[in-house]
Amino acid sequence: MLKALKVSALALALGTTAAVSGLQPSFANPVKLNYQEPDQAIIDIVDAAPSPGGSLSPAGDLLLVTNYPSLPTIADVAAEQLKLAGRRINPANYTVSQARYVSGISLVDVDSGEPVAIDGLPNDLKALGVSWSPNGQYIAFAQQTPTTVELWLVDVAAQQAKKWSSAPLNAVWGPRLEWRHDSSGLYSYTVAEGLTKPATQTVPTGPVITESSGRTAPARTYQDLLQNKVDEALFDYYFTSQIQFFSVAGDAKKLGKPAIYTGVQSSPNDSYLLVSNIERPYSYAVPYYRFPETTQVWSSQGEAVYTVVEQPLADNLPIAFDAVVQGRRDIRWRNDADATLIWAEAQDKGDPAVSAEVRDEVYQQAAPFKQAPQKLLELSKRLGRVLAADEEHVLIWERWWADRDEKLWLVDATGERSPQLVWDRSWEDRYNDPGEPLTVQRDGRTLLYLNDGKVLLTGKGASDEGDRPFIDTFDLADQNSERLWRSEAPYFERPLALLDAEEMTFLTQREGVDDPADFFVRDIDDDNLQALTETPHPTPHTKGITREMISYEREDGLAMSAELYLPAGYDKERDGPLPTIVWAYPREYKSSSAAAQVSGSPYEFMRLSFWGPQYLATQGYAVLANATMPIVGEGDKQPNDTFIEQLVMNGKAAVKAGVDLGVTDPERAALGGHSYGAFMTANMLAHSDIFKTGIARSGAFNRSLTPFGFQREERTIWDDTDLYIGMSPFFHADKINEPLLMIHGSNDNNSGTFPMQSERLYQAVKGLGGTARLVMLPHESHGYRARESMLHMLWEQTRWLDIYLKGETE
Repeated sequence: MLKALKVSALALALGTTAAVSGLQPSFANPVKLNYQEPDQAIIDIVDAAPSPGGSLSPAGDLLLVTNYPSLPTIADVAAEQLKLAGRRINPANYTVSQARYVSGISLVDVDSGEPVAIDGLPNDLKALGVSWSPNGQYIAFAQQTPTTVELWLVDVAAQQAKKWSSAPLNAVWGPRLEWRHDSSGLYSYTVAEGLTKPATQTVPTGPVITESSGRTAPARTYQDLLQNKVDEALFDYYFTSQIQFFSVAGDAKKLGKPAIYTGVQSSPNDSYLLVSNIERPYSYAVPYYRFPETTQVWSSQGEAVYTVVEQPLADNLPIAFDAVVQGRRDIRWRNDADATLIWAEAQDKGDPAVSAEVRDEVYQQAAPFKQAPQKLLELSKRLGRVLAADEEHVLIWERWWADRDEKLWLVDATGERSPQLVWDRSWEDRYNDPGEPLTVQRDGRTLLYLNDGKVLLTGKGASDEGDRPFIDTFDLADQNSERLWRSEAPYFERPLALLDAEEMTFLTQREGVDDPADFFVRDIDDDNLQALTETPHPTPHTKGITREMISYEREDGLAMSAELYLPAGYDKERDGPLPTIVWAYPREYKSSSAAAQVSGSPYEFMRLSFWGPQYLATQGYAVLANATMPIVGEGDKQPNDTFIEQLVMNGKAAVKAGVDLGVTDPERAALGGHSYGAFMTANMLAHSDIFKTGIARSGAFNRSLTPFGFQREERTIWDDTDLYIGMSPFFHADKINEPLLMIHGSNDNNSGTFPMQSERLYQAVKGLGGTARLVMLPHESHGYRARESMLHMLWEQTRWLDIYLKGETE
């Protein structure tokens, strides 16, 4: 078993100050406390308007700008919620629980930059699934009300919005608005009529029984599963829907019978529909996406013409990340063909542990689906994306988790040319990422842009100086590329869409350190830039805070990086080293070179996060945000084989980087993180003395409670018991001798991070005489939503650090 490592922060100090010690405030257990609020400077960061979104019309002549509201109230978050088969829904209006909605819609003319008004929008706009029609003449959205979800339509030319139908939508999967390619209307799900709501039984009719009969059926730790017959009946009632076609002319037509539909896709020529629905038997051990599912091709009139696959219950998949079901899967329409299906079939029984040269075979089958399927390609990995320009130019990606490898193939769907390998690379290698192909809209179809055998690629452009997005031409035949444009300092600018291929104009989003992100039209031939939006600075009171991307090395030579934030007006010579918070999230890598690569850009807009630690720069703290926390497993080694040792090296390196810059007092350094970052924090406190306190939000601390794998670990607890115990801070709670603040949503929905995880670690630390505080946020999931919860979280974090790093008392 791994031995605990204890590393003194004194060894890091270049010049030390007195440690804040002996402060043991008396906290009643439990503490009944109303929601608290932090400093006004922090409240203003929380209440600042979120950044708007943008969507270009298919013709590229209009920009749809979407605005989002600030945080909801705790009353909104506390609304009734059902947890069924891995989904959380609002039963009052048949939609996703706590759905994030659009509160403002506006249009901008791309040529002139002038706004285009829309009349008739709902007064209290809560739009979901906002989408353009393929011809750009309409915009559809689902309007959420307290009791229903309504379908709305915007006539762009008339600049008028109206309620499209009185039929209430069933949006438990989120609103599914599937436009026909001819823009004559769309398909969606409506609430099924004639169903009887099941009674919630208070007196059980019998026990709940599950049985194993020797069949291997491992499963990771899932939340919100079905529990009993009542749950099954509720799942049937709320998830059963009716497919309807809504014509822009105002007509509506029901298709097929009510069922638990999970997908409806119109073929590119609109002659067929690809429809999937869940069948019984359900399972209490796995979520809905492992339930039996039937996929069929329907005519556009709703008649079943071909059954593609009847997939049985998949409750026995291996836990490996590349495990898949047997039989036809990942079924989709080929985007360039009129009505041709494409799918994958595993050749290794769907089990990555089975040795096989061919893992997947890719097939296609054209309407009317009478001929035998045609094999397109044999893959040594799992099928990923498929994107085509025409039948002679179909791009097919394949990926494999274990070796982080990705291949891209150029396939001739006619079969006249053999598949050509375009690239074979590690998808961990961000510095050499060739990018993603840009697409164009033709006849309602999204097609790969292709000109004389060349495509346009755009990507983040990661480099040792930060991300610098780019546009390249790439020759599919000889794999030669030419750089056309690259983001230049002092801005961070990223291409979003191709506007005009002949004029080489692109829609981009550009931002600077003090300039919020706005939408622009960039002509890369003439190097012209035209602004489409102008967003005011949401938090002008934070402008004096500085940010710097810093690089450093850990003791084994691995390069690391972080974003350093310093308070406004801070002078190193005058003010000396500061109390410092390091915030991180461990990530696993298969190569040191990939782990050492820098992410982010020094020129991105400096919006102080309240979800992360950046807001603490307003309170006199030095902040090392997004500090890299690499865990590397080269070759046959797995990253977690040396998790604790590497974690401690990472922590030492981060603190030393701040000390070397003269901004960090090593005796007043704290560590924090959310989810796996909380797991990191508790482990660091247990196995080192680098940090004086820690903040662990919504973490999992006892890996025996996630025995069939966690995070990116594919081994089970029975494969390597010592690994699970050694990596679990719960089993080392006696070594957590620094104060630990734990915060957890009482309604956490994330796999493995049950609220019990924080409760049990708190009880262990408390029982062993340690210092800890546990804050359970009512009604909150893994990511907190309510304004009251967020403000209280920030109050707790700031107060905790003020006590244990600044030495303040209450």
